[in-house]
Amino acid sequence: MQVGVRREQRAGERRVAATPETVRQLTGLGLSLVVESGAGDAAGFPDSEYRAAGAELAAELPLASVDVLLHVRPLPPDTAAALRPGTVTIGFASPASELPTVAALAAGGVTAFALELVPRISRAQSMDALSSQSLVAGYRAVLEAALRYPRFFPLYMTAAGTIPPARVLVLGAGVAGLQAIGTAKRLGARVSANDIRAASADEVASMGGTFINLALDGPAEGAGGYARELGEDRAARQRALLAPHVAAADILITTASIPGRTAPLLVTADMVAGMRAGSVVVDLAAESGGNVEGVVAGCDVPVPVPGGTVTLVGLQDAASAAASDASRLYAKNVANLLALMTVDGKVVPDFDDEVVAGACLTHDGAVRHPGTAATMEARN
Repeated sequence: MQVGVRREQRAGERRVAATPETVRQLTGLGLSLVVESGAGDAAGFPDSEYRAAGAELAAELPLASVDVLLHVRPLPPDTAAALRPGTVTIGFASPASELPTVAALAAGGVTAFALELVPRISRAQSMDALSSQSLVAGYRAVLEAALRYPRFFPLYMTAAGTIPPARVLVLGAGVAGLQAIGTAKRLGARVSANDIRAASADEVASMGGTFINLALDGPAEGAGGYARELGEDRAARQRALLAPHVAAADILITTASIPGRTAPLLVTADMVAGMRAGSVVVDLAAESGGNVEGVVAGCDVPVPVPGGTVTLVGLQDAASAAASDASRLYAKNVANLLALMTVDGKVVPDFDDEVVAGACLTHDGAVRHPGTAATMEARN
């Protein structure tokens, strides 16, 4: 069966869905790989390395003839419509916001697997692209903050005086948040963090951070280990309790997100206005609405405060900015999921397997993911 890897179509996207390493893995399973020329250039993987790994190079990927299409960003509707019935796709799908593409995939009889839907269970960890890309994003968030912050991160004690360490506050202690904590600590900052899941306290401490317990009542953990979306009353109380910690921070990094939903609002404009001049806010959830009021995805927004400004950074394409390592991780997630469905050189999804069934978005002309199907029905 022929597996195709196309150049990503979204402007600014530098990652690639397969690397020479995963080409070797998949050809070893009896699959044939066709890679569109230049697909890996921006991630540091030239055509020559794909060819040496056993892939065929094509000036333009023949969408109508591939059996499997691997991708990073959600497919545009016209690409989905160009695939023949029975084609398998694997990649991020953003089903909640890309309903026209979901409709095109279902109408075309495409079997689409969305990496956002991979169950968060131990045997699926090697296929968990949300986690692997969050690792990259959390690291990148701290570097972006350090570049914009007008002071040092670490403590310096010199003959000319003592420079105190920067105070970093991380909101959300998932994979991205924990990586941000660890990176900020390695740069010498004093780091604190909050997550509505009390169980995160030990993980924050293991990375060298100080956990801020807001003592919110009620369940905080939702399906798959993600944080539960708070009701408005609890969310307002959370913001009120966070306000003094935000005001004390030099760097604020927000990472809270709920897959397929708008990001929760954690920090209001009034809370930002209470920060000191020169402070930096990096919002990793900017592309899904943002955790911080006033943030704009892909832009730096200066907010006037007494004595200067606070910089709001709506981090966009965070993982793509570190395209080489992000692609290595992502491509391995994709290859591992495809390998799970490959038997004797043929891709044969077993829908009795909870990983395969859980990750499937569309199949046989229908939308299989219940949440997406309900959303589409409500909008029709």
